[in-house]
Order: sequence, then C-alpha cells, then structure tokens
Amino acid sequence: MNSMASQVDDIVRVLPGSEDDHGTRAAELSDAALCELYETQVLARTFDEKAISLHRQGRIGTYAPMQGQEAAQVGAAMALRSSDYLFPTYRDHAMYLSREIPLSEILRHLMGRGNYVDRQDPEGLRTFPITIPIATQLPHAVGVGMAADYKGEEVAAMASLGDGATSEGDFHEALNFAGVFEAPAVFFCQNNGYAISVPRERQTASATIAQKADAYGIEGVRVDGNDVLAVYDVVENALERARRGDGPTLIEAVTYRQGPHTTTDDPNVYRDESECEEWGCPLERTREYLETTVGWTEADDEAVYEDARETVQQAVEIAEAETDPDPETMFDHVYAGDHPRYARQRRRLPDEPRVER
Repeated sequence: MNSMASQVDDIVRVLPGSEDDHGTRAAELSDAALCELYETQVLARTFDEKAISLHRQGRIGTYAPMQGQEAAQVGAAMALRSSDYLFPTYRDHAMYLSREIPLSEILRHLMGRGNYVDRQDPEGLRTFPITIPIATQLPHAVGVGMAADYKGEEVAAMASLGDGATSEGDFHEALNFAGVFEAPAVFFCQNNGYAISVPRERQTASATIAQKADAYGIEGVRVDGNDVLAVYDVVENALERARRGDGPTLIEAVTYRQGPHTTTDDPNVYRDESECEEWGCPLERTREYLETTVGWTEADDEAVYEDARETVQQAVEIAEAETDPDPETMFDHVYAGDHPRYARQRRRLPDEPRVER
C-alpha cells in the first residue's frame, strides 16, 4: 500500500450532487459571473467542434481538441487577474477565450497566420503563446513569477500542463526551484487520463499527481476538473497564496479528454468509448447548476448556443480574410534588436514562399 495514498479521495467539489460539497468563495460570484462561466464553456465547445471540421476540410493545421476539459480551463483562467501571467499549452484554447483573446486570433494561429498574443501591448505580455514542447513552459513561469516578485509586483504566474508533463525533467526542475525560492507560481495540471495513448497509471506510481507537491515542500490540491466552480475556487485560493508570498501550489484537476489527442490521433486504438460516457459532460453540470440558482431556461440555452455559433462563424470569416504574413516577420521579437545573422538568413528566404495546405 502506498503510504501517500490517503490523498486519493481528497478531491475538492462544489457543484451539487457530491457528498464533498463545501463552502466556497465561488458561491459569492454574481449571477452574471456564473452565467459567464457557462457561456465561455459553450463558446469553447462550439469553437472546438468547428475547429475539428476546419481541419477535416484542410483549412487549418493539426488541432488538439479540448472537449471535456472546458470547465477546467475556463474555471482556472477566470480566476486569474488581468495582471497575472498565464503560460498555456497547445490544448488550452478555452483559456485564451477566458483571457479575452479574440477568437479570430486563435484561428489565425491555427492557420499559420498569427500567434495569439499582441506583443505590442503597452501593459506588457501577460498571456504567453502556446507551448508545444511538453513542460518547457513551467520553468519559464517560475522565472517570470520570481522576476515580478523581485520588482515588488503582487502578481502570480500560472502554468498549465497535462498529466504527461509530470514525467518530464522540466516538471521536476520547475517545482523544485519554485519550492526552494517560494516563487509566486501555480502549476495547474489538467489530468485528462491520457498522455496521447499512455494512461495516467503508466505515467507515475504515485496515487495522485497532487501529492507530488509534498516532495518539493509546496502545497498540493486535487480538484474535480469537471466542476467549474470548484476549479475556480481552488485556483483563486492558490493565486492569492502566491501573491501574498505564501509560495507555489500544484493543482491536479481531474478531468477527461473526450476526443482524440489531436486530429491525427485515433483514441479507439487505446481506450474504450464507454469511458467518455462514465465521465459525463462538464457543460451539462454547469447548466444544471444555473437552472437551480439563476433560473436558467431552455430559451436562455438556445440563445447562448446560437450566439456562440455566430461568434465562431464571424471569427472564421475574419481569420480567413487575412492575408498571409510577410515571411520576414519571423525575425520579429526573436531578439531585442537586430542580429548579425539576420542579413544572411533574409537572403535565403524564397521570393514567393508557398505553403501547401
């Protein structure tokens, strides 16, 4: 028996239907804020379905679906202040929506025409571009958080990661460094059950991911990732701890990736379809809560879905109307200034580069 297995069932939940219900500051959210949590999940799901269709039509590149993880992403991102830093992964499209990044910008990136973020933001870069290499954004978040702390800023840096990232060296280095120096960092792990085709139990012998925090001397919390209010509450608490100098937190949001790892993956090869049914839908749980708390109706639901479809369609039209960027923009923002190699590299650019889609 694992001596640390006592944490397995210690999971935070808020939405009705669980014996683990507890008081939460999320309950203090206004009706408008509660509705926004749901509306953003609906927009994320609608976008996700459209993105898969766009990939099948050859209009965007490889895409990482997020169906089933909307509540985890929206709840976590909504808990951030605008001044906090966010380091997302390649599946965190809903986090970008929650940070008010235009949907057309997300699509431009998927089309190879942009990069989610506006580096000319006079307030400074707070939401970073997606990270494709696994776990490499974690040390970055620690460093940015420590730098902000040195400058006396009361902000936190949150890095999102998947369960597979906990098998990478960067995970150990980031948590170890954060623990030693009490960095104002939050590590938000979306444990969706699989790292591509590798199930969680083949990633680690630990009973939970959250308990890994013990090894680094930091806080560890396990939360129901399909419970948007629980995620919001846990992340908000962790961010507040970080800002006031109480150190970092590792959060394990237990959820499930209902779709494939990417649009080039076939999950039927390594898992049974019945697994998805057992996990249920996070959007349905949020909607049912709204029905009992704010009087949410079927008409409200239809209006939100219709608005989401229109928003997504408009974003697609805006993104597809954009022209491809000048190839020389690839040199922008790599270095603070010019570089001796730029002249030679620019000469090597083809006069009329073409990308086959």
